[in-house]
Amino acid sequence: MSNTDSSVSIIVPTLNEVENIAPLVSQIIASAVPFREILFVDNNSTDASRDMIRVLAASHPIRLIERDHAELGLAAAIMAGALAAQGEVLLVMDADLSHPPERIKDLLAPLFAGTADMVIGSRYVTGGSTPGWPLWRLLLSRTGSALAYPLTGVHDSMSGFFAIARSRLLELAPPTSGFKIVFETIVHGGRALRVHEIPIAFHDRARGKSKMSLGIALKFFLRWLFAVFRGVIHPPYRAPEVAKSAVSDVSIE
Repeated sequence: MSNTDSSVSIIVPTLNEVENIAPLVSQIIASAVPFREILFVDNNSTDASRDMIRVLAASHPIRLIERDHAELGLAAAIMAGALAAQGEVLLVMDADLSHPPERIKDLLAPLFAGTADMVIGSRYVTGGSTPGWPLWRLLLSRTGSALAYPLTGVHDSMSGFFAIARSRLLELAPPTSGFKIVFETIVHGGRALRVHEIPIAFHDRARGKSKMSLGIALKFFLRWLFAVFRGVIHPPYRAPEVAKSAVSDVSIE
């Protein structure tokens, strides 16, 4: 796997994120991350998100994938981006600036070094944090991750900030879009998939309207529990032993 600017596709699902798109692109570029393209996968935004992406695409290596009539949802958007990506390595992150672009290099480094097959930006390893989260959101998220730990061996399988070889994701992701791509990929990959977690600070959005509420979080949590218990009853390929994931000591910059 070559560490070149043509090897990395950054996948960013979007839904009404017009205020965050330009700052995100600026921060990615400022971080000096080597990448081939930024793929914005838009799930039927009703604001000017697509117009903003098209404007930025005139001067940056950016592509827009419009998903008006396809299966919507975050997992489906990520897989659509993976299928369309031109890079051999995928870096997936949110559009709302909750994931720190300055940590992208740290997610990519183990892949290029050949010491990991998947690297997760984790809120729940030493050094990770969720500043400003209300207690209910933290409890639901931590409980869901803890319940999934026996199946995954990682502390934050609900993370949406991760890096993986494109061929590996397309090989291991479920035939349908799945529910949580990181969780599904780790469970399908079994012990052969070397997973590393690096700590990140996950910040709530500063611009735009949040799509998270207590009601949505509870609905999400119930779906997550169903996915976890389905994995317990019908584990696809994973052996009974818990896979061990290496936790990097890289500090947050």
